[in-house]
Amino acid sequence: MNGLKTFPLRRRTFLTGMAGMASLPAIGFGAGHAAAAAPLAQISLSGPPAGPSITLAQAAATGAFSKIADKAAFNVWRNPDEVRAGITSGQMSLVVMPVQAAANMYNRGFGVRLVNTLTNGLLYIIVTDPSLQTVAALRGRKLAVPFRNDTPDLILKRLFKAHDINPQQDLSLDTTGTPIEAMQLLLSGRIDAALVPEPAASAAIIKGKAAGVTVTRAIDVQKAWGETMNVPPVLPQAGLAVTEPFLEDNGTLIPELHQALVAATAAVNAEPAEAANNAASALGMPWPVLKEAIGYSNLTATQATTARPAIESLLSILADSDPGIIGGKLPDDGFYLL
Repeated sequence: MNGLKTFPLRRRTFLTGMAGMASLPAIGFGAGHAAAAAPLAQISLSGPPAGPSITLAQAAATGAFSKIADKAAFNVWRNPDEVRAGITSGQMSLVVMPVQAAANMYNRGFGVRLVNTLTNGLLYIIVTDPSLQTVAALRGRKLAVPFRNDTPDLILKRLFKAHDINPQQDLSLDTTGTPIEAMQLLLSGRIDAALVPEPAASAAIIKGKAAGVTVTRAIDVQKAWGETMNVPPVLPQAGLAVTEPFLEDNGTLIPELHQALVAATAAVNAEPAEAANNAASALGMPWPVLKEAIGYSNLTATQATTARPAIESLLSILADSDPGIIGGKLPDDGFYLL
């Protein structure tokens, strides 16, 4: 795959205190699931050009997967369509993806199951006009949003609906292929605001400063969502999904994989400069941008069953007018792997 980064793993303790973590429940599939599985020769993980992939890159670069595999390959996907194609073709088996998209695929019979969530939300509306500080203030303005009919677009449109804003009539909405394209439109002065995830928001602020343009995170979408929908300010946007073929062959490795990501997340949040340096090459972004982004990415590693109430809250609200975006219904117990 394009962009594939392979990191040799060092067999050492990744993070002090890892042994004290609460044990995870056994996975009830795969041959001999009660016994510890031998490490694989290699695992391949895919993730978005966004905050959770910093966690994946940190884990791969520091040997966190050493109990799971001798080598870890990490690939950055560029758009959700690439993920869907990778899963259906069998090229992707461990992938960080939008939870909404994973739920849709699960309900449509594609055998995708959720291990955990890796962020509690990392969406921001960035602007160059300091007067634009609320969703309502975007009425009549030009706005760019990446990924038509995928999670960022769906979240924004649901916010617009709650504020009685018709995106076809009350503002000009420009859909872009990537968050970076949306950021570039803002920096060029062609739009008034852009909805982007981290690290694109941090990249815009840093690039803008270098060009003499002041860019700010005007709207924290997590907070706006909580205030508008009267729910906690949490958007469990993305998590690690695994396919059934991988589970059938390697299901016993999933608890250890999750624990590695718990440890990696703690390390990223504790030492953002080091984590940014570890992830810069893998994500193809400057480490100062990633360092800045970590503090705004709300990174976590929460078991899917623990995150389920927040996931169901998000999916229910998103799908209230179009259940098709989650495959017609909330996913059942089988979707939540750990």
